[in-house]
Amino acid sequence: MHRFLIVIEKAGNNYSAYSPDLDGCVATGKTRDEAEQNMYEAIQLHLQGMLEDGLEIPKSTSYAEYLAVN
Repeated sequence: MHRFLIVIEKAGNNYSAYSPDLDGCVATGKTRDEAEQNMYEAIQLHLQGMLEDGLEIPKSTSYAEYLAVN
């Protein structure tokens, strides 16, 4: 099992998602939940393609943190 951080952003009338650890792996959706589900599927396909191409699956090195700022 692999775990990857994904970032979901509001983009006009929809949402976009990407993973900082998987270059070029992106997804969109009409809702946040749809973007998350589409990103899950995009990551599955991305990893499958990497394996088929003989590439190593990268280790996840990204993390996220919220900072409280006054």
